[in-house]
Amino acid sequence: MRGRTSVSERKETLKKLLYVLDKRESAIIAALRDDFGKPAFETVLTETFVVRSELKATIRNIRKWSKDEFVIPSILNFPSFDRISKEPYGTVLVISPWNYPFQLAMLPVISAYAAGNSVIVKPSELTPNTSELLSNIVSEVFNPIDVEVFQGGPEVSEKLLGRRWDYIFFTGSVAVGRKVAEAASRHLTPVTLELGGKNPCIVTANANLKLAAKRIVWGKFINAGQTCIAPDYLLVSSSVKSKFIGLLKSEIVAAYGERPMDSPDFARIVSEKHLKRLTDMIRIEKVVHGGQSDFQTLYLAPTLIDENDRHSDLMKEEIFGPVLPVLGYDSDNDLDQIISAYEKPLSLYVFSDDTKEADNLMRKFPFGGGCINDVVVHFANSRLPFGGVGNSGTGAYHGKRSFDTFVHKKAVVKRGTWLDITLRYPPYGNKIGRIGKWLKWL
Repeated sequence: MRGRTSVSERKETLKKLLYVLDKRESAIIAALRDDFGKPAFETVLTETFVVRSELKATIRNIRKWSKDEFVIPSILNFPSFDRISKEPYGTVLVISPWNYPFQLAMLPVISAYAAGNSVIVKPSELTPNTSELLSNIVSEVFNPIDVEVFQGGPEVSEKLLGRRWDYIFFTGSVAVGRKVAEAASRHLTPVTLELGGKNPCIVTANANLKLAAKRIVWGKFINAGQTCIAPDYLLVSSSVKSKFIGLLKSEIVAAYGERPMDSPDFARIVSEKHLKRLTDMIRIEKVVHGGQSDFQTLYLAPTLIDENDRHSDLMKEEIFGPVLPVLGYDSDNDLDQIISAYEKPLSLYVFSDDTKEADNLMRKFPFGGGCINDVVVHFANSRLPFGGVGNSGTGAYHGKRSFDTFVHKKAVVKRGTWLDITLRYPPYGNKIGRIGKWLKWL
């Protein structure tokens, strides 16, 4: 099916959305602060800036992305003109998470709508202020036939998944991702699953340790660790582990002070249930920094764990909070055993000033995306695909890939009628002998 609206209409609507987002930025900041204490700077950096950048790129390129792509025809079809036609899937369901509740709802909505689909978005009930604001913005900008927000808890998601969709885009946990995939399979509905996993971060003896500590602390504790691509655990060369833990402590204090609870730059855990899950994982005797919590304010301090048990509660599942286990390793075999014990992660990070060492480690392990000598920042380049592999997700988006995610690329061959080579038609006789050598060269 073709989109209900023209490319020109969609472009104008997206321009209106950009205007409304600029006007509502302070309201978005307030909503995220009220939902889980997200600092204003983090909201601008990781929510509104990302959305506005993607939106501007879509407005700028929507005509080009929507056009047919002409490809070189096969000589077997001579004479012909061959093209790839972009066709919207139809009706798209977007289920978005609570950890980046504005950005991870708006990005797929923008691309799905730009591609000509109608969109239903189900935001998280755990961030009610942001979800309500999102609903208001969508109502102000879009015709409800094109984009509509459905609010509510898991029961709403279940009802929506019970319907038939032309495409489903889900961001969230692996456990819920399996349920989404199962529901989609009933109708063979194509899906994008943006999930997570235990992201390893390797710090070798050849790393710039002070800079590595600073960058890891930023990437791990932004959004109070509630980031799917944050380092989940550190693998530090045993020869520098003790020194590196000391540097991590210093960087935490430099970022959030001696009392992170009083810092305006540190977010809170999204719910009491999530906080309890995190505190239950912590063994106080292993804590080398932080560990304090307050259920009244949903606070959990930036916490470092000196971990030596690969089978501890912290190492069984994705942490998704401000708790960072630090494990030592002595050899590449240690790295193999630990990393390979888990499903393929969404991200992997290596800190080393030895280029060959870093490149070898990045090539050795499968993962969705990652960095050498930094963390998280690969997400910022819209020219790079963002997505997981295996258990950490399927499909990738950002930039043009986001638009392409929501269109079916339809192959079309237009044959000429002024010439018709009869070689392909029966009776075949001895034609194979006549054309056999010629076909081998094609």
